[in-house]
Amino acid sequence: MNSQERIKQLLDYREKARKGGGEKRIEDQHSKGKLTARERITMLLDEGSFEEYDMFVTHRTEDFGLADKKYLSDGVITGHGTIDGRVVYVFAQDFTVFGGSLSETFAQKICKIMDQAMKTGAPLIGINDSGGARIQEGVRSLAGYAEIFERNILASGVIPQISAIFGPCAGGAVYSPALTDYIIMSRKSSYMFVTGPKVAKAVTGEDITIDDLGGAGVHTSKSGVAHFGVDEEKEGLDLIRKLLGFMPQNNLEEPPQLDCDDPIDRLEDELNDIIPESPNQPYDVKDVIARVVDYHDFLEVHEAYAKNIVVGYARFDGMPVGIVANQPAYLAGVLDIEASRKAARFIRFCDAFNIPIVTFVDVPGFLPGSTQEYGGIIIHGAKLMYAYGEASVPKVTVTLRKSYGGAHCVMSSKQLRGDINYAWPTAEIAVMGPQGAIEVLEGKAISEIADPAERKQYVSKKEQEYRNKFANPYEAARYGYLDDVIEPRNTRFRVIRALRTLATKKDPGPMKKHGNIPL
Repeated sequence: MNSQERIKQLLDYREKARKGGGEKRIEDQHSKGKLTARERITMLLDEGSFEEYDMFVTHRTEDFGLADKKYLSDGVITGHGTIDGRVVYVFAQDFTVFGGSLSETFAQKICKIMDQAMKTGAPLIGINDSGGARIQEGVRSLAGYAEIFERNILASGVIPQISAIFGPCAGGAVYSPALTDYIIMSRKSSYMFVTGPKVAKAVTGEDITIDDLGGAGVHTSKSGVAHFGVDEEKEGLDLIRKLLGFMPQNNLEEPPQLDCDDPIDRLEDELNDIIPESPNQPYDVKDVIARVVDYHDFLEVHEAYAKNIVVGYARFDGMPVGIVANQPAYLAGVLDIEASRKAARFIRFCDAFNIPIVTFVDVPGFLPGSTQEYGGIIIHGAKLMYAYGEASVPKVTVTLRKSYGGAHCVMSSKQLRGDINYAWPTAEIAVMGPQGAIEVLEGKAISEIADPAERKQYVSKKEQEYRNKFANPYEAARYGYLDDVIEPRNTRFRVIRALRTLATKKDPGPMKKHGNIPL
């Protein structure tokens, strides 16, 4: 065979590998509204940047009729490329080859690029579309999953890891995405569960559909497993690109700074009147966030889950920040189990990757009741407290209105190493709200007043006295628990200046292997 024939053979092999499971299966994939693995990678990465690894790998199984069924690439496409000029590593499971099922060699291909991503300090993106373990390989496929899981664990907090679920993801396969930082699910074609509807029916008698058990709607709103739901795969791939724009390549680098011509001293006069006169009247905290961040652009994370707290990414003068904000428009912004878990996880990611945290506080307390107590609100609330207290990135806190009791302590208070703590003049910082406080302090005196009108007047008077004495920002400022009380319309400028000042912050904490976060 001469050199030209060898080159032709190479090109033929490449063409065969690019066909995956063949034209018929590619057509089947498209008929379901799904892209192929290679199409997804092409759409995700900068044009012409993809460098593929292990195109010629095939499985090694001879049993169950697989000896004559071998496909180049073996059901997963792996390699590296760039997103906005920054290197990323990526794997995409190919459903056209054995339903994307994982074999020993399939797992080895993924592990190879995970190792490379760790060595080079670059983000890892996994696109999942798989029927699970390749049953014909038995324990070898299970071992392959475990090898991947271990690398997910070792990479956690070292490089960003993002998972896109664009098809089936069931059984042991769900744990690799669960170990990554962000999960994006397609509403039309994806699902995730440990055991499927048939097993659920056999074991528990529950009759449930695939979508109701593990669809994107379930995991973005009820379980909190997924952070984003998208209608189209292109939307999900574009979202990955946008999300990575807020993150550094790894834990030793700073997040990417952008040039910004949005004035840092832009005044937002509407903020001076955005807090309602009545302390019980809601408003949308996202209106506050949008008015103070660069270009009013905010990327919300976990939008459909635990809506009483808002988390996401924005920029201040080109600097990426993570934003955490209580949401008075939903459950009055109260902290509960789901909100505590959601915010704690987000804060820990930001801290791991050097992303400053800006917190907007309007919290009446923790949600009371047996459901919360039986569900472990104490432990879950402690997760949020732990996350804020452990975080060593710059932390700027702005109290907008209510900040009561234990929830005040939890929400990036000065005592949890909040660096710069501001409050608006509308802030109410106290052990509890005026109504509850007067019931405790004046309960006996109130019960002794027989006339209802006189009793109401007495209560109103005492509540106002309490509000004037304690439920304001100046009592906290008097003790140095607040650094300043600021005019709301000037919030953008004050936050940016605080972040600039904190850019060189060093606060490593005591030496230890790791803490024992309440789980």
